[in-house]
Amino acid sequence: MKDIMIMNVKKIAFGAAVVFFSNFTIAQTLQDGIISVDSDKFAQAKNNFTQMVAKDPSAENYFYLGNTYLRQAEPDFAQATESFNKGLAADRKSYLNQLGLATVKLGKGDKNAISEIQKIVTDSREKDAEVLFRAAEALTLFEKNNSPDLAIQFLNKAIERAKKDVPAYYYYTLGDAYRLKRIPGDAMSAYDKALPLAKNKASVYTRIGTLWMAAQQWQQAKTSIEKAIATDPTYAPAYKALAAYDIKYQENAKATQDLINYTKYADEDPYTQLEIAKLYFTNEDYANSKMILDKIFDKINDPIKFKLRAYVNYADGQYAEAKQNMDTFVAQAEKSRVQPADQGLQGLIAAGLAKTETDAAKKTALMNEAQQKVAIAKAAKDETMKWDMELVKIAGGGASQSAVDAGPTNPQIEALKKQVAANAQDSDALYKLATAYQDAKNWNGAIVTWQKMSTLLPDWAPAYYSLGYAYQQATNNDAAKIAYEKYIATVKPAEVEANKQTLAYAYFAVAYLSKDSDPAKAKDYVAKSLQLDPTYQDAVKLNTEINK
Repeated sequence: MKDIMIMNVKKIAFGAAVVFFSNFTIAQTLQDGIISVDSDKFAQAKNNFTQMVAKDPSAENYFYLGNTYLRQAEPDFAQATESFNKGLAADRKSYLNQLGLATVKLGKGDKNAISEIQKIVTDSREKDAEVLFRAAEALTLFEKNNSPDLAIQFLNKAIERAKKDVPAYYYYTLGDAYRLKRIPGDAMSAYDKALPLAKNKASVYTRIGTLWMAAQQWQQAKTSIEKAIATDPTYAPAYKALAAYDIKYQENAKATQDLINYTKYADEDPYTQLEIAKLYFTNEDYANSKMILDKIFDKINDPIKFKLRAYVNYADGQYAEAKQNMDTFVAQAEKSRVQPADQGLQGLIAAGLAKTETDAAKKTALMNEAQQKVAIAKAAKDETMKWDMELVKIAGGGASQSAVDAGPTNPQIEALKKQVAANAQDSDALYKLATAYQDAKNWNGAIVTWQKMSTLLPDWAPAYYSLGYAYQQATNNDAAKIAYEKYIATVKPAEVEANKQTLAYAYFAVAYLSKDSDPAKAKDYVAKSLQLDPTYQDAVKLNTEINK
């Protein structure tokens, strides 16, 4: 009897050990997948969760696989939906998979999904910290479709339910929710709580760095990102954040190296590569953007690929091809995915097509479309591209470095060129160099330098006025009109009185340059010029001439 009891105890102990180690393995594998997603290793995460499903086709495992498709830079809603539906087939009451399907709706722009998520949490009786967390995560995933207040509520309850075993990502998702509410202090406090709990502190340092970037505290941002890389030199998102920093400061060579490192430490998932191609485009590295896009184009089903190809076509001046790709994107993508920036790009493409259009009526229609669609992007305060400056470039407003070098120079210009080369952020040196080029009547040099100044200080109106003047002197009237209009739009209401004479000239210049091509606009602008300065004789004469 004693031997039988000993044998039974051993069997029970062995069985318990199998269950323990099996659960331990699953838990470890789950954590590995979560870490992979956070590290932008989406191919690795998908492989990880696919293996988990193969071993155990449970509702939870299907959820984690589906959620990976939502977490990538460009969500794959079809693949995510397929996984969530399989999860519900395994357990029709699975709250996680119900949340997954509601999250897909939210990602597609259906705001009713927020109340659905709230109902799912209510139905779960708020007992499961993971359900609370995933509901909150869903409410913070999408920049334009979210509910940070509700997310914060759910996260605080999730943290309370988790008690002593709160994962770091509960806290840094709380920080993300506060960021959406534009409460940086509370966001930083949440990240600070995540820091001691995080197995990989690089994840938290990177978030802190991007929070500083959002607050335009650039030195603190760089310090935090450098801490992330020092903590874990293989953490890919840190290099992506550093690339954004270097792109902001027009350090294109450094940004390219950052992107090379991001590529090295992320993985070959096509959607990650798509994100890299987008970043190369932002860095004006069109060759690398095109190379990566060509490599993955046939591996991606999402119509987003046509939009990115349109951007690359546009950068290469291939306006007809750009239009074809944008038309394909708009036709295939859900309406909620067509953003103001996309309409802005359509406007720029229309302006590009207008350049070679010989039919006067079609040319006018294309230019009207360009102005209307670019205005949509500007009204939405979209900064995907420098819309006015892009219109200037299309109008022929670009000046090559060889043209600049071929123009007049002097010792002052050469000294200032060296000063700017040593520090591209030196606005005082840029101003002096642009002025020196103007004094020497090197209008191409003035154009290039004023463009740099407007990029460095986009809200400083005088740069656009001076750019318009330089274009006018270079007899590029289309580009001059656009630059003068940008100046008019950038002068703040409180600054109008102090700049009345300059504004009067800007309005007059646009009117004068438009009198043959757009008489209605010329009449409107010359009237505005005279409102600002009734004694301005050139405007008086033009007003008489066009109102005969």
